[in-house]
Formats: sequence, structure tokens, C-alpha cells
Amino acid sequence: MTTHADFSSIDDLQAALARHNYVSDRGLATAIFLALKLGRPLLLEGEPGVGKTEVAKVLAAALDRPLLRLQCYEGLDIHHAVYEWNYSRQMLQIRLMEAAGHLELQTAQHDLFSPEFLLKRPLLQAIDGSAGGEPVLLIDELDRADEEFEAFLLELLSDFQITIPELGTVKAATPPVVVITSNRTREIHDALRRRCLYHWIDYPGFEKEYAIVLARAPHAPTRLAEQVVHFVQELRRAELYKLPGVAETLEWLRALVALDCQALDEAILDDTLDALLKYREDIEQVQQGIGRAILRQVSQ
Repeated sequence: MTTHADFSSIDDLQAALARHNYVSDRGLATAIFLALKLGRPLLLEGEPGVGKTEVAKVLAAALDRPLLRLQCYEGLDIHHAVYEWNYSRQMLQIRLMEAAGHLELQTAQHDLFSPEFLLKRPLLQAIDGSAGGEPVLLIDELDRADEEFEAFLLELLSDFQITIPELGTVKAATPPVVVITSNRTREIHDALRRRCLYHWIDYPGFEKEYAIVLARAPHAPTRLAEQVVHFVQELRRAELYKLPGVAETLEWLRALVALDCQALDEAILDDTLDALLKYREDIEQVQQGIGRAILRQVSQ
């Protein structure tokens, strides 16, 4: 298992990410390196599809550690994020105890609220070591969760411990590596930001996005890959409802490769735009003129 100390420098970390096909700039690599060295959570913000979630996945692979992912959503609570009791198994155990004539209140409470009946969710698994090693904990799209859940995270990220009333306090022997992502659909509270190192991941420039394409879609024709990246770069200058991220660039290119395309043309553009854009209004806007203009640029 790789340890934090195995990354002796930012260059070493950047090279490790590259070996797992993640192209990072110096700023992001520095933020990850410091988060590892200082034992601080890393908060990554940016538009959807720019590679925030992928940082945690690739980091887990580079460190040879298990990845625990908590996907946030509106209404997420402790029962789904930390733990809950297996009520169906508890009820079955009560019936078995009744049938055997061994149902005593004090004994039943002790037996029923034991680790055997505990359902561990990602946050508890990250703390108690049940993930099979020191994990990388990904708290994905925190901005989708309610502020009450964000407040709960403050204590967790400060002390890396969780109190279960029936069992006591569980504290991490070694804090997990924590990556938190946000698409900034709402502002993350300052109190949580102060507990984290921060980095904003922006849309990449042409050279970086082309390097990502070469790493993630190495079998794509060179001319097609150049055209796709150039097209997406120009498209991000347009007034669209949802600009395509790097994830959409890769999805579109893979779709084109699956169709044995060697280069972009108008027919291919019309047929495959829904692999790049996810809203009807954006697709229509591109088809009605802006796409043709960009296509002429990238075909020169």
C-alpha cells in the first residue's frame, strides 16, 4: 500500500496521477500534495464534468487504498450517511428470543444494539477501519445536501470521530484521506471551508484538454481528437444553458470513435450532438448556426 510519504514531491504526485491517466496542472497537484501532507480534507469546486470526482478515484488508485463514496442529495441524513440499525434483523431476533423463552428486557437491549445489527454507511466505514484499510473518502456534490448535514460534517472533519449512543464513540486511528466536491449550486458554509484546503478546477485550456483526451481515449484518430477538443473549446464561448465539461468531451469522442469517424462534418455533428449536449435548447442552438461556424474553424 502506498503511503503519503511515498509522494516525495509535487512532481512525484503529478507523475503518479498521470500514470493513472489523470492530467493535473501544478496548482491542483500542489493542493492534493498539501492535503495529504497536512492531513486536511480537500474541497474541490468547479463546473460539472471538469474532473473533481475523478481526483478521489485516481488518488485512491495511486495510493492503493479503498474508495468510499458518499453521494450527497437533498434530504441526506445521518441514517444514510453514517449508520442505522438493521430493524428487520432486530425484529427477527426478538421473535426468535420469544420463541426460545429467553426474552428479557435488559439482555435483549444489550444483544439487539450490538455491532452485529449495525448497518455501516460510508462515513462510519471511513472512521472505524471496516473498509479494509485506510480509505479515501469522497463526499461528492456536498452542495446538493442540506445545510443541517453540512453542519454535522463540521465535527466529523474536526475530530474524525462518531458517537453511537448505544455503543459509544468511534474514533479513527488514522484519519482517512477526504475529498469533498461541490458544483456550487449553493454556497458551502465558511466554517466547513476553514477545515479544508481548497482548489477551484476550471475548464481546461486546449493543451490540457487535448492531453486528457490522449490519455483517456488513446485509440481515437489524431485529426478527430484535435477537432473535437477545438470544437468544444470554441463552444464554451457560446451562450448555452449548460456548457460541456471534459466528461462530455470524452463521451462525444468515444461516440464518434464507435461510429468509425475519422473527422467531423455537418452530418456527423447533427447526428451526435446529443452525446455532447444534454439540453434540447442547446442542441437546437448549435444546429441552427453556431455549430456550423465552429465546424468551419476546426476543419481549416
